[in-house]
Amino acid sequence: MKDGIHPEYKELTIVRTDGTSYTTRSTYAKSGRMQLDIDPLTHPAWTGGSAKLSDTGRVAKFNARFKGFGGGSAAPAADAEKTAEAQ
Repeated sequence: MKDGIHPEYKELTIVRTDGTSYTTRSTYAKSGRMQLDIDPLTHPAWTGGSAKLSDTGRVAKFNARFKGFGGGSAAPAADAEKTAEAQ
C-alpha cells in the first residue's frame, strides 16, 4: 500500500440515545465520539413501533380513502355465493 493516501483509523465511542456507549474503530473519528439521534433501540423501523409501513403506508392510505367506493361490499361474488348456499 502507498503511504499517506489512507485516512487514519482511530478509536470512536458511539453514544446511543439511552446513554449507553461502545467503542469501535473508524476513519470517521474526528472527535473520537459520536452521539446518535436515532438508533436501533428507539427507531420504529427496528422496534416494530406504531409507524409500521403496513399500517401507515401508501396502500393503507389508499384503502382507507377509497373504502366505500363502488357502493357495495368489497367482495360481491362471495356474498352471492353465501346467499345461494343458504337457499
